[in-house]
Amino acid sequence: MKKYLKKKSVFCEIFLTSTKIMIMKSLLSCFILPVFLFCNFQVMKDLKSNKTNRIETENQTASKIGYLFFKVEKNVSGVEKITLQEKKITEGKLKSNPVFDEKSIKTGDFIISLTDANGKEVVKQTVEDPLNPVMETYENGISRTKVSLQNVEFSVRYSHSENISVVKIEKVTAAGNQLLFTQRL
Repeated sequence: MKKYLKKKSVFCEIFLTSTKIMIMKSLLSCFILPVFLFCNFQVMKDLKSNKTNRIETENQTASKIGYLFFKVEKNVSGVEKITLQEKKITEGKLKSNPVFDEKSIKTGDFIISLTDANGKEVVKQTVEDPLNPVMETYENGISRTKVSLQNVEFSVRYSHSENISVVKIEKVTAAGNQLLFTQRL
């Protein structure tokens, strides 16, 4: 009988110890888990508000697209004259901004630079030689032919900024870049 009571007391002790551990785990979960969740939600709330503020700021500053419409004419002596026909600014955002790549520039291409009042470039783009475009024909298969024109219209599209104040157009020649057009916007 003593043996039985001893086993029972050891069993009770183990049971009580495991019960105490379970109660402590429950209390710990009840206190720490809510604190942990509260802190995470607080951080998420701060991140969302910062992201919302940043998006609103971006939308206010970069939510316009600028268009510049030009006409270029080549006179009898071969000199090009460029005129700015129209400037438009509309609501919207460009899906992608054109990347200026000096390696892909060919002779005859135009380089359009939009600068601020201090002369710092804000946007720089290329327009493939507008007076000598490459046309595709579909007769006996696809063929490409370079066409020489005396006058043509072309346009430039850019993310509008209030800082842009001057447009400059240069033509790429074998001897270097030749300035064709400069105008305040």
